[in-house]
Amino acid sequence: MPMPTGSFSHQGPTCFDRMKTGFIIGFCVGMASGALLGGFSALRYGLRGRELINNVGKVMVQGGGTFGTFMAIGTGIRC
Repeated sequence: MPMPTGSFSHQGPTCFDRMKTGFIIGFCVGMASGALLGGFSALRYGLRGRELINNVGKVMVQGGGTFGTFMAIGTGIRC
């Protein structure tokens, strides 16, 4: 009886999958650092209430997108 060919050939994640994972990890790290740095700077400027939330949210998304992009590029270079 012949052995099945596809059941034992385990392949790792593709390069695109690794880049997606790198982007997600970088996005999370960038969001966390954006929350800390953006929160402290907004409080230092005297923002309160809705202005504080809008400013911190904007800094979090910008930091997450930037750091996630660089992590994806770095992971793509390593592939």
